[in-house]
Amino acid sequence: MNILMICTEKLPVPNIRGGAIQTYIGGVVGTLGRHHRITLLGRDDLELPNDEMRDNVRYVRVPSDGLFDVYAKGVTEFLAASPENFDLIHIFNRPRLVLPVRQLAPYARIVLSMHNDMFNPAKISEEEGRAVIGQTERIITISGYIGNEICRYFPEAASKVTPIYSGVDLSRFAPWTESETALRTREQLRSAHQLDGKKVILFVGRLSRNKGPHVLVKAMNHLQHSDAVLVIVGGAWYSDNTISDYVAYVRAMAERSTLPVVTTGYVQAHEVHQWFCAADVFVCTSLWEEPLARVDYEAMAAGLPFLTTARGGNPEIVINENGMIIGNPEDPLEYAEKLNYLLSHLDYGRQMGIRGRRLAEQRFTWDRVASEILAVWG
Repeated sequence: MNILMICTEKLPVPNIRGGAIQTYIGGVVGTLGRHHRITLLGRDDLELPNDEMRDNVRYVRVPSDGLFDVYAKGVTEFLAASPENFDLIHIFNRPRLVLPVRQLAPYARIVLSMHNDMFNPAKISEEEGRAVIGQTERIITISGYIGNEICRYFPEAASKVTPIYSGVDLSRFAPWTESETALRTREQLRSAHQLDGKKVILFVGRLSRNKGPHVLVKAMNHLQHSDAVLVIVGGAWYSDNTISDYVAYVRAMAERSTLPVVTTGYVQAHEVHQWFCAADVFVCTSLWEEPLARVDYEAMAAGLPFLTTARGGNPEIVINENGMIIGNPEDPLEYAEKLNYLLSHLDYGRQMGIRGRRLAEQRFTWDRVASEILAVWG
């Protein structure tokens, strides 16, 4: 089939600036391109050409400025000018693109992939939401939580919703206990940041209040391990080291912490995996209803025990004691209790991490994601 995949307006593909959706597309598009003729439409970037072929996939990039209306105009202008007749158009996380795309491609099958709660009444009207669902053949969701939310607003969508859990690059994220490369990276990072002999707790993500790293900093004051260190990897936004009010708040808290807290600032997307090698425990502190944090997949692939919050889809991949769930993500004492246990029982934590790695190998590969997308396409 001749297939058009449409990404979002925020970040480019490939994921040179990070982004969960961009990582997802990058993980599967090579495999999809071996089965179908793929055009991938996304936003422009100064480091990428506006039209190129990569690994049998055509990449077309249109203006965005990070704004939906600007990007939607670029998408519709591309479709209006394109001589292609697409058999199927796969739109990522932007249901509001469905109706303008349908006007320009009246006979194409349309599939949606939903990575966030974009059918929320605050983001789309009831009338438009119903019309979008009517024009969409299937709705892929990255978690059961997102599918349930869509059906809560629009019950008629239930027969179209298909959860397809995300994947992770098992070669990039590897346990330091099983990979010589990961072990060398661990030793180098620990040496460079004075972490030798320390029990390293890792947070990776955007530094915003709804991501919750400030609660983890507070938890450090309640740890019983004087050799514990918290490393916070991330900036205010992708490719952005701006010191926002929140970043300044977290750093001020870090300076007053009774135990060391290292803040790295933004780390390039292709380097983030290295910090997973250096850690002993990973913590996802989401305060919002996270669709399903991809850092939890990455922690599993890296063989790390992890804590994640009982928000959104996060608990759906805590299976067979590969991690622990924080019931009240706003309570630093709950983090401290679970971290104290894991840091007192490092062998148990490593076994948790290895269970997570095996689970990732069995269920969360990009090949599995691509095969399930191909099945939806038919």
